Amino acid sequence: MSKPMTKHEQILAYIENLEVGEKISVRQIAKELNVSEGTAYRAIKDAENKGFVSTIERVGTIRIKNKQKENIEKLTFAEVVKIVDGQVLGGRAGLHKTLNKFVIGAMKLDAMMRYVDPGSLLIVGNRDQVHKIALQAGAAVLITGGFDAKEEVKRLADELELPVISTTYDTFSVGTMINRAIYDQLIKKEIVQVSDILTPIEKTRFLYATDTVDEWHRHHQETRHSRYPVVDSNMKVVGIVTTKDVMNAGDEKQIEKIMTKNPITINERTSVATAAHMMIWEGIEVMPVVNQAHKLVGIISRQDVLKATQTMLQQPQMGETFTDLITAHMSDVERDGEIYFECEVTPQMTNHLGTLSYGVITTLLTEASNRYIKKQKRGDLVIENLSIYFIKPIQIESTIEIRPRILEMSRKSGRLDLEIYVENTLVCKALMIAQVIDR
Repeated sequence: MSKPMTKHEQILAYIENLEVGEKISVRQIAKELNVSEGTAYRAIKDAENKGFVSTIERVGTIRIKNKQKENIEKLTFAEVVKIVDGQVLGGRAGLHKTLNKFVIGAMKLDAMMRYVDPGSLLIVGNRDQVHKIALQAGAAVLITGGFDAKEEVKRLADELELPVISTTYDTFSVGTMINRAIYDQLIKKEIVQVSDILTPIEKTRFLYATDTVDEWHRHHQETRHSRYPVVDSNMKVVGIVTTKDVMNAGDEKQIEKIMTKNPITINERTSVATAAHMMIWEGIEVMPVVNQAHKLVGIISRQDVLKATQTMLQQPQMGETFTDLITAHMSDVERDGEIYFECEVTPQMTNHLGTLSYGVITTLLTEASNRYIKKQKRGDLVIENLSIYFIKPIQIESTIEIRPRILEMSRKSGRLDLEIYVENTLVCKALMIAQVIDR
């Protein structure tokens, strides 16, 4: 039997059906849906976490467009307000719109307007005439230096649904802040999520809790798979059923009587790296994938995850992460038939005491292990455990030498001993246990 929707779920469904740009308040939700303000507040916060509403200081909470992954390198005007700690002077209804590019208005009007297109953001100071012409050209306006806009400009912004935002920061700071936000989004775009590799619901075999074992046998004959997610009538995952569960059950027995309840599921927005760790650690071959409402959207297999992890390791990166900055200093050295890895400790790698940061050490050990295994033509690593059991302070501007050594290696897993030396003195020892992905 399916469970009725909770009040929390009813509020989420109500918010999701609102028009983009519509304002939402706790009091309004509580009154319209006859719930307590506490329940309304928790649901609105959940909707914000799910990405279909945004709360902006001095503006309130508004329904925004769900951002698609392919547009993640772009920002909405609502996000710009948060980034620059801005105040919305007009055009609130357009806060959900996407920023295509930004233009810094530090030139004459005619020259500036050649770069202003619909969907762009003009960053400019106290130039009233420019504000009006930019809005008429279809661009939003960000006024720097804490200046206000004329009432005529605010009315035009409301009419055209294009935001006019004011910030106390100067033009250079604002440009830097928006660039940083776009760059961070670019890195996020490269992170492969479960939603990128799952077998979608249209191609997924699943069973309803009210189905019988006979239905399981029918699926099994057609697909030869042994595990199927079990859902209720609202498509929420309530269990999983395997060959072991149906083994001694009669054909007429209902699935909900024999299934394993509360199975491990994974959210579609989870990174593939996290999924790989979960599946390896739990020994799971197939896992149901759910959305924020815990409804089934597909499945992933261990093979899918490991294949995707291997592909990710071979892809060039567009955004430079801290890991890239750290490992860029590492070089490979071959001496007397042995492979080592050298790296100089730069100021950015140290903690407040001027010694090599513990987090940087783990990054360097992980990178050295991956490079070492690749050079042995063994494949790529998915780390299960890294234990550092001996460490001495490593000073700034030291040159460290990382020496990996295979203790045990099978086709699918391995154990590595890792040592770090400074001027032939042992300063760190670690043990790594990892899965090996065939190339």
